[in-house]
Amino acid sequence: MTRPREVCAGLLAAVDASEGRRKKRQRDTTADAIGLGIKRALLEAAVAEDPEPEMFEAWLLERSLAPPREASVGGTRAMALEILAEWRLAGTAPAFVDWLAQGAPSDDAGPAADRDRLPAHYRR
Repeated sequence: MTRPREVCAGLLAAVDASEGRRKKRQRDTTADAIGLGIKRALLEAAVAEDPEPEMFEAWLLERSLAPPREASVGGTRAMALEILAEWRLAGTAPAFVDWLAQGAPSDDAGPAADRDRLPAHYRR
């Protein structure tokens, strides 16, 4: 079984791509930046603490109930739920795990050549 640390490390690369897309938007993206910051903090904590796979959901719940001072409970809960959904996807979709293991290649975060290594349904 894949460990949360491995999935979360890959998700950090995907957050970088999201940040690249956010910066290109023609609107106020303050809320997006806050959400990505909360998600990044949760992912970095998961990488550092490496919770057991069977305890990862409880680990996320614990952090969402006691967020850092700069984050809201609601925002932290929303990002924890997103991470949980991605964790569950990693457990059922080997192509997703492979994409994360490749560094979550994206046109917004790296060379287009990285994107071409992905299955067609991941190229967007």
